[in-house]
Amino acid sequence: MGQPTTTASAWPDDPAPRPGSAAWEHPTALAVDSAPVPEYGSGSLADLLPTLAAAQGVPGCEHRIAELAPADRNCVFLIDGLGWEQIKAHPDEAPYLTSLLAGSRGGTGRPLTAGFPATTATSLASVGTGLPPGAHGLAGYTVRDPATGELMNQLRWRPWTPPHVWQPYPTVFQLADAAGVHTAQVSSPAFQDTPLTKIALSGGTFHGRLSGDERMDLAAEQLAAGDRALVYTYYSELDGSGHRHGIDSDSWRGQLMCVDRLVQRLAEQLPPRSALYVTADHGMVDIPFDEQSRIDFDEDWELRAGVALLGGEGRARHVYAVPGAQADVLACWREVLGEQFWVASREEAIAAGWFGPAIDERVHGRIGDVVAAAHDDVVITASVNEPHESAMAGMHGSMTPAEQLVPLLEVRS
Repeated sequence: MGQPTTTASAWPDDPAPRPGSAAWEHPTALAVDSAPVPEYGSGSLADLLPTLAAAQGVPGCEHRIAELAPADRNCVFLIDGLGWEQIKAHPDEAPYLTSLLAGSRGGTGRPLTAGFPATTATSLASVGTGLPPGAHGLAGYTVRDPATGELMNQLRWRPWTPPHVWQPYPTVFQLADAAGVHTAQVSSPAFQDTPLTKIALSGGTFHGRLSGDERMDLAAEQLAAGDRALVYTYYSELDGSGHRHGIDSDSWRGQLMCVDRLVQRLAEQLPPRSALYVTADHGMVDIPFDEQSRIDFDEDWELRAGVALLGGEGRARHVYAVPGAQADVLACWREVLGEQFWVASREEAIAAGWFGPAIDERVHGRIGDVVAAAHDDVVITASVNEPHESAMAGMHGSMTPAEQLVPLLEVRS
């Protein structure tokens, strides 16, 4: 898989709290080392595909998630925005997904941690490469390109940057395809040629289908196409509904009902010797539309002081200081944001393992001089420079359980 070059914290021996610990439920302080660091190495999104591929005999992959049993044919269905806590809170809208949870009619489902930040571009790169953000380098929604000094949007890939320079590691799909495993991605045709797909999800063949039903049927066909198979399929509409209307909306609940039906449709078509894994890239929280919950960077002179660029997104900000102002910006952000955010310097965030146990040298300068991760139901918007993002009802990115915990639900044939 390739190894990053600059070490940070020595996971898993670092002292940061893990899911299920008191720091997840009742943090008593917002010191940097109180943030619940993702379970890189044994229970994060980056660990799923290497575990599945290792059992299929793919060189360069290792078994990381201990309880996953081998299968000749593996399918990963990633549902954008489907957090673990959201499934648990909506059993009536998602009866089939609920049946797959641990303790529910024999279900064994458990949560994984998405990785930091809990955002689509970062998580999809973690899934596809099997590497944490500090290695693959997609360390946020937008980050500074050290070569140009500009903000790089890693979801929309603007401004244009050579994809395989930005993320040079092979994907697990490429390794599996080279090892003779039948490998395929089934998704919207719109994603076939995007830079994010090329550097995170490519390998084998891509099959574009518009409807969710078509994707489920074709994913099942692709699973049956080889004695060993690794298939990935994706559904984005739940996330879009959450952003527009919030996860407390009828629109979002309707999309969850659709997702539940799609998962069952695919599960009922699994060929022999197959395992289906349902997961997600992040969860989501609804943010009230009031001044206390939405802090507008573009209108806040204290937060703007000494800041050259504001990156990331509302709940996971990369803050790039004017040269020489790093310490002042860090002190100011800690003072203004109080107990609402975990606020760290770049060095503190790296040492605490927020982006993984190691940081590639090429990634170091992409991380903000200051990194701010929301603890409360609050965001830092930018109404002038980010009008679309600032108007969203549902948001994500930080390390709270609602955003960070994603499902790992299993169906076997």
